[in-house]
Amino acid sequence: MTRWFRSYWAEEDTWFYFETGDDGWVTRQAELQGPERRPVTAARATDSDARYGFTAESPVSEWEGHAPEPLTAEQFESAWATARHQLAARFT
Repeated sequence: MTRWFRSYWAEEDTWFYFETGDDGWVTRQAELQGPERRPVTAARATDSDARYGFTAESPVSEWEGHAPEPLTAEQFESAWATARHQLAARFT
């Protein structure tokens, strides 16, 4: 079952948005930094374009110290698509 959630990392003032598959691996990920929530990552696990960043390198079951907040598919999609669009605009 696909899951969507976000976690906040106060040290970097960054929100991490995740979509995970049945196996617990991240399939899509967005990172929004600072009070203006500037996108720094909007990656797919299948991306070959490093300009969008990368997804997590281990499954969720191996993570420590994160407090996931559940999201709906629509909430995740809105954050991810907006971040992806803004990053793509920077490259053109």
